[in-house]
Amino acid sequence: MGDTTKNEQAGKKSFVKGMKAEYRKIVWPSKDTVTKQTIAVLVSTIALGVVITVLDLVIRLGLDVILG
Repeated sequence: MGDTTKNEQAGKKSFVKGMKAEYRKIVWPSKDTVTKQTIAVLVSTIALGVVITVLDLVIRLGLDVILG
C-alpha cells in the first residue's frame, strides 16, 4: 500500500515538471498582434451582425408581401 502513495506523488511531481516545461515553450504574441487581431474580430462580428439583420428584414418583408 505504501508503494501507491510514493508512485502517486512521483507522478504528480512529474506532471507538474512537464507542465512547467511546456509553459516555457509558449510563444506569446506581441501587443501589436493582439490589437490587430482584436480589431479584426470586432469588425468581422459587426459586419456579420449587419448582414444577418439585413437578411432578416428582407425575409420579413418578403413574407409580409407573400402573406398579405
